[in-house]
Amino acid sequence: MSAGSLSGANNSARTIVVKVGTSSITKDGSAELDRDAIDKLCADISAVRALGHRVVLVSSAAIAAGLHKLGLTERPRDFESLQALSAVGQIELMRVYDEACRELGFACGQVLLAPPDFFDRARYLRARSCIDQQLAFDVLPIINENDAVADDAIRFGDNDRIAALVAHLIHADLLVLLTDTPGLLTADPRTDNSASLIEEIRIVDREIEALAGGAASTMSQGGMASKLSAAKIASWSGVDAIIAAAHRPSVLLDAVNAATGVGTLVRARSERLNARKLWIAFALASGGTVAVDDGARQALLRGGGSLLAVGVTGATGDFAAGDAVEILGPDGEAFAKGLVGHSADDVRMSVGERSVEVIHRDDFVLLPDAVRSG
Repeated sequence: MSAGSLSGANNSARTIVVKVGTSSITKDGSAELDRDAIDKLCADISAVRALGHRVVLVSSAAIAAGLHKLGLTERPRDFESLQALSAVGQIELMRVYDEACRELGFACGQVLLAPPDFFDRARYLRARSCIDQQLAFDVLPIINENDAVADDAIRFGDNDRIAALVAHLIHADLLVLLTDTPGLLTADPRTDNSASLIEEIRIVDREIEALAGGAASTMSQGGMASKLSAAKIASWSGVDAIIAAAHRPSVLLDAVNAATGVGTLVRARSERLNARKLWIAFALASGGTVAVDDGARQALLRGGGSLLAVGVTGATGDFAAGDAVEILGPDGEAFAKGLVGHSADDVRMSVGERSVEVIHRDDFVLLPDAVRSG
């Protein structure tokens, strides 16, 4: 199926968020930065900027660059070592980007983001202002997770999700997720010669998600599943997303122009989540689950207000008040998420009580699959 034209046609300037993964800008899956690949990416960005579009780049590879700079051949597993490698590699990564951009006649700037930058309102606005002001100066903002000072318990873990949240943050028109494959395929081409490109997705459902596999490189943290998840976030932000091959000639121009076969286009949805709901649904890891009976499930699906303990049948995990939890129906399927108002022990002790509010309606969001099926 052809992608067709994107929303907001080519006759006006648009804001585009581009994300590139580690494996796309390192040499043959190693830790060494591939200057040719970075030059090609920056040239693609320059061509899009020349049309008057605003571009923001989200780039991985700081840890890989740190590994190579220190002469290490194996990625460590402990968080402290990864933090140190990120601090070392981020300088090298930005040095290479700075050289590539200056040779093309424009400047780039660094923006390091952490989860609180998205759920704290003041920090959220400052992050947006920082990016917007760089764009006003005709600078290319280059974003990465602030791994060097991140809390292992509160971090994104992959830049695909950050890119989708940034697209929402700056009201982008298009998110382009660059990877090593042409997009989402109908099957694994390594085992199925008949695998073909899925050019357009209207709704990311479980059937589509089942087609995505894991990370193909030991240096990267994402994979097609991560790209598809990010595209889903963008879709619920009202942003079109394209998953495409970084090595494709003029890939960004083709993405902006919605060229046939450029990659997999995930369409923006008409129903949009606000920033807080988006954060709860997609960005916060769940600390446990709260199970509810069918009456409570139906009430929540109808927008019936807060979740009271009278409709709760149980809870799992060791979550604290303020943590995110998944809400399970009688079938054991998660249909919502929310910020719980009590600890796991307190929730279990209050099961069946009418006076206890487990999750306030402002801290509750239906998951996209539930919105569709409910």
